[in-house]
Amino acid sequence: MSDPDKRRSAALTDGPERAPARAMLKGVGFSDEDLARPLIGVATTWIETMPCNLNQRKLAQHVKRGVRSAGGTPIEFNTISVSDGVSMGTEGMRASLVSREVIADSIELVARGHLFDGLVCLVGCDKTIPAAVMALARLDVPGLVLYNGSIAPGRFRGRDVTIQDVFEAVGAHAVGKMSDEDLLELEGVACPGAGACGGQFTANTMSTALDFLGISPAGLNGIPALHPLKNEAAEEAGRLAMDLIRRDVRPSQIITRDALENAAAAIVATGGSTNGVLHLLAIARELGVPLELDDLDDIAARTPIVASLKPGGRFVATDMYAAGGVALVARELLKRELVHAGSPNVDGRSLGEIAAAVEEKPGQEVVVPIETPIKPIGGLAVLRGNLAPEGCVVKLAGHERLHHRGPARVFDSEEACFAAVKERRIVSGDVVVIRYEGPAGGPGMREMLHVTGAIVGEGLGDEIALVTDGRFSGATHGLMAGHVSPEAARGGPLAALQDGDTVVIDVEARTLSVELSDDELAARLERWSPPPPRYATGVFAKYAALVSSASEGAVTGPAPGSYTEK
Repeated sequence: MSDPDKRRSAALTDGPERAPARAMLKGVGFSDEDLARPLIGVATTWIETMPCNLNQRKLAQHVKRGVRSAGGTPIEFNTISVSDGVSMGTEGMRASLVSREVIADSIELVARGHLFDGLVCLVGCDKTIPAAVMALARLDVPGLVLYNGSIAPGRFRGRDVTIQDVFEAVGAHAVGKMSDEDLLELEGVACPGAGACGGQFTANTMSTALDFLGISPAGLNGIPALHPLKNEAAEEAGRLAMDLIRRDVRPSQIITRDALENAAAAIVATGGSTNGVLHLLAIARELGVPLELDDLDDIAARTPIVASLKPGGRFVATDMYAAGGVALVARELLKRELVHAGSPNVDGRSLGEIAAAVEEKPGQEVVVPIETPIKPIGGLAVLRGNLAPEGCVVKLAGHERLHHRGPARVFDSEEACFAAVKERRIVSGDVVVIRYEGPAGGPGMREMLHVTGAIVGEGLGDEIALVTDGRFSGATHGLMAGHVSPEAARGGPLAALQDGDTVVIDVEARTLSVELSDDELAARLERWSPPPPRYATGVFAKYAALVSSASEGAVTGPAPGSYTEK
């Protein structure tokens, strides 16, 4: 007799008429006993194009062991991933954000096609993390997400380094501050093994967010990729997935409006990536939970930075783990009721209980008391104005500048801008504008780390500002306004900018503007015509036709909540 918790998979495996399906599954190696148990999909995003997801095939075996020990039958499957770090600065980077939709779609399709009773999703590099949550939100079957862990820092001449240092070294090399030999030595040691990028870049930002969303078992994400305890964490994730099935706990019960607010607070309190904004908006939309850009700005304005993490701070994710984990951040934010203590975690505890149980390493300096924060406000702000009527996002961690006024240097692609940086045509005071790199115009909303890293490496990081309808890597620091909406390719005001126009970024006033009259802006846009699409066919053309504005999460699906089965 089948397990009563086979709420979905019984339709796939039970009864005489399902003999053909059972025959095929037995060809894989499953027994009658296996097929009588709940079927748990174990999704991996393993790929050999980067270290970020490289340990997932091994971790999957431990997840499966945990599922079996708790009375379920695991079924492993895989989907894609695109390395931001490897593809950065090339045409390939256009695939990165597109991959979030493909990953979410493919996890959803496999789970729907095989009627899984639950899911465990193993994630690593940036887009795999929100994509897995988006798929769980659509399916609303019991499940969880486990981050495969952060990479250890590399060592270069007596100091810790990350991939951020290599990107910035490219700029230093361009101006003669670093030799060929030095650059080669640095690139050889920056990434010492498996695991996602070590700073509070997008992967670790979203890993932190998942702890606060409650959809990852508290504390398990933070265990580094090659730490001996990571295998035990994977096995525990498998057991927890079965517990969720027994209790019929769905993602929609975990990821509430309160949980999304908790995740937003965690992102800004750790100086995390602006990409977290894009991904939280997308997750909320999948669940039909109201969440707007201005909501995230309100949270950032009242939430101080309490964690000193790269690129704005001193430490990396492995240091956070050694200090006691991200529950330390929750503990500090709860002191001022900046997060919702009662929000549940998939491990059965509340955020308040998790924070109360945290074990802090004596003398740790990664997380500071909220009474003496690193910064009194969070690590990002949302600006509007005549250049961003639907909003844009500015990262505030890692620099002190809140105002910049200067002449626009306008580029219609990242490549054109990088060439200008490399040729040292960008000068102090400029406002570098990169347009036609938005969700539809790119398409794919490329990150600009190739450019921003080179600018910082040349020593201009504190002297210029950058504005784009594209994105920034979590490794970016400096005064940068991204996600400008509406984007230039869809007639946003960035399309009207010309070299020499005076652009003003005023964080305190929450404005991004150009010193032109409304009439002049309107007249320029009236004369403007959109550039031809970069791709006429294929996945990029399909994405460009479907994708929404960055202010709505750059999603491709229909109306909020329409995927969810209750």
